[in-house]
Amino acid sequence: MPVPVFEEYEPAIDCTCAGCAARRRDAARALPVRYGGHPAAHGARRALVLATAAGVVLSCGAAGAAAADGLAPGTPHADGGGEPEPATPQGETGPLKGSGASGPPSAAPAPRTTTRADIINRAKTWVAAKVPYSMEKHWSDGYRQDCSGYVSMAWNLGTNEWTGSLDRYGTRIARDDLQPGDILLFHNPADPNKGSHVTIFGGWTDYTRSHYVAYEQTRPQTRKQSTPMAYWNNSDRYVAYRYKGVSGGSPGSGSSTAYPGAQQFGPGAKNKYVTQLGQMLVQRGGKRFYAVGPGPEWGSADRRATQAFQQAQGWKGKEADGLPGPHTWSLLTTGKGRDIPATGAGGSPNTAVPFPGRGYFQPGRSSSHVDRLGKQLVKKGYGKHYVSGPGPLWTEADRRNVEAFQRAQGWRGGAADGYPGPETWRRLFA
Repeated sequence: MPVPVFEEYEPAIDCTCAGCAARRRDAARALPVRYGGHPAAHGARRALVLATAAGVVLSCGAAGAAAADGLAPGTPHADGGGEPEPATPQGETGPLKGSGASGPPSAAPAPRTTTRADIINRAKTWVAAKVPYSMEKHWSDGYRQDCSGYVSMAWNLGTNEWTGSLDRYGTRIARDDLQPGDILLFHNPADPNKGSHVTIFGGWTDYTRSHYVAYEQTRPQTRKQSTPMAYWNNSDRYVAYRYKGVSGGSPGSGSSTAYPGAQQFGPGAKNKYVTQLGQMLVQRGGKRFYAVGPGPEWGSADRRATQAFQQAQGWKGKEADGLPGPHTWSLLTTGKGRDIPATGAGGSPNTAVPFPGRGYFQPGRSSSHVDRLGKQLVKKGYGKHYVSGPGPLWTEADRRNVEAFQRAQGWRGGAADGYPGPETWRRLFA
């Protein structure tokens, strides 16, 4: 019998056959524990396998290996229900591409200070660039193009982490405390190649908190979309974390997001909520109002910054009185709404056409505001329900056209009732 011939064999990085999958798992188990035992193909050791008899056995055993997992050969893992679980194997911990020595640090370095707005803005850059998913390639900014590399970039860590190490940079929080820039992390230590994933929390989509805006890196490219809490699969195994270096907000029982009440603000108020309000306003463009602070004692700077934020939403009168109500607080804590414009920036698009108030848009009411609304709906392509007009008298045709516009924004239920509010007005005239 001839001597078997050996050759070097490295499993393909994106091959879904059972043989390559088995080699990647074996390579992961061979890695030192201090490196996480990670399944990265680009960091896996080259293995020696039989190219003759053993190669035949391996190829013949592919179906058996897949069957052991309960799958047909080449079928990705999925738990069933909703969208398929994303295939998100991670590259191992290491520095940014080309930055020097490799290997994971012994401990997480001191976190770089950042803001929620900066985290979300960094996340948006990859969404806009449509960065393709890869667990071995690096984007132009040096970060690996997989889900944990994406979070490493958004958190501005300076290293490429993976799902087994990201928790060192965050503090575990309750899901009710989630704020934009926090993450939802699932790491499967038994087999990191199966199910491990991480998303960036971008804010709740509605009051039920059943869905949230998720920024994530998955195949085929970076995406931002409404996602069920906490994810399509393995939902109960995702853990919420807050980056240790983020300013504004801290882990707690939910007080950081829930409106604390009008009595906490105004002349004579002195408490932590005033400080939190000021910090959020600074993040949203209100820094110029504060000579010092923000601090716990209510002052004219807090009132003027709050009023500037309210006016940026297109509000007037009592809606922009400089005292934060539930709506103002909600927009600030979730990162929604428009930022305070810089001095001389011209303000928001609504300044020329401010929202006049809901009272003008009721059955039987007639005003120039209704006429202006109707003409703008037609201009935007939402005038199909007008038989004649539009005109100054509010009609069912106006309501149905407004409802069509609201539904086009993705709103449902009471948010798409056909009656314009400040946000409908802002988007319509933007």
